[in-house]
Amino acid sequence: MSFRLPDWLRYEIRERWERVAEKLLALRRWVNEQDPWIIIAITGVTLVVLLVVVIGLRSGPSAPKIKEFKKAWFYDLNTGKLFVAKRDLKPPIKAPSGPLADGRPAGVIAHVFTYAYEPNESERFIGFLETTDPNATIDISGKTKTDSAQSWGQGKLIRRVEDEQWISGSSKEARDILNEVLLPNKNGERARYCPPE
Repeated sequence: MSFRLPDWLRYEIRERWERVAEKLLALRRWVNEQDPWIIIAITGVTLVVLLVVVIGLRSGPSAPKIKEFKKAWFYDLNTGKLFVAKRDLKPPIKAPSGPLADGRPAGVIAHVFTYAYEPNESERFIGFLETTDPNATIDISGKTKTDSAQSWGQGKLIRRVEDEQWISGSSKEARDILNEVLLPNKNGERARYCPPE
């Protein structure tokens, strides 16, 4: 069943449209009767206004710069404490407590989150830990086109702090860990990354 306007409403709309069209026609007749210089002046003013608008839109404020962090949180597997190091280091890295019992470095990336706007130490929590998968082979040529969200976990191992086993960053279990971290808390707030000071 299609919707149909009532006859009285259609009649009212048609009548108002005819009045508007009549006024537009009268304006057109008036403009045609005037000196051609008035029409040229109106056209010139319109072009100047258009030019000002275009220049204003093009020279508006630039996009805000996204703050790039130079430091990152790392986790000492020996002591269970956070420490700060350069962001571009590939884990595992040397930790303040020294190497693990098997001689490997004890520092892994810690993804630290918070629900507070200006968190203190007690308002931060470690969502998960990350290290490099020593057995992974990654195509760094750039020839393979994959979605960055899909490729994020490739070549990485992740785990919760309390877990013993590292799992592949591209596995379903890893996605479950990430989803768990990003779930809203009991107040409906979402966790945000908390950069080191």
